[in-house]
Amino acid sequence: MPKVVQINMDSPLYQKERELRNKVLLRPIGIPDFGWEMNDSKSWHFVALEQGKLIGCVLLLPLDIKNKKGQLMQMAVEHTWQGKGIGKLLVGSLLSFARKAGLEEIEIHSRAEVTSFYEQLGFQTIGEEFKEVGIKHRYMSLQL
Repeated sequence: MPKVVQINMDSPLYQKERELRNKVLLRPIGIPDFGWEMNDSKSWHFVALEQGKLIGCVLLLPLDIKNKKGQLMQMAVEHTWQGKGIGKLLVGSLLSFARKAGLEEIEIHSRAEVTSFYEQLGFQTIGEEFKEVGIKHRYMSLQL
């Protein structure tokens, strides 16, 4: 059974996380490798592991100085593991951490085609579609 652990940028798993994000999120839409890491040093990092192999990741970026609001971002799951509950496991771990850390709201800029995944986890869609990195997205939010 896969498990989720929190890592920092000094962890050897961080490089594997970066590679997964490049492979799953950036390369398919033409963004250069490592082209979306501007918030890595400010974010909490969570990775899903199966027998020591990194199979998924997600970041939580604090959005205010009091850490009351955060943004879930850069979630990626290995293609062979997609549809097997890894995303749900990652989001659940992130939300559990956020609650313990005292955050009150989590927002997402969700790719439009996956908003139903986040809705199943309690997130609400807010406003109209918008384009980010050339892809249709929706704002979503969850009050903790």
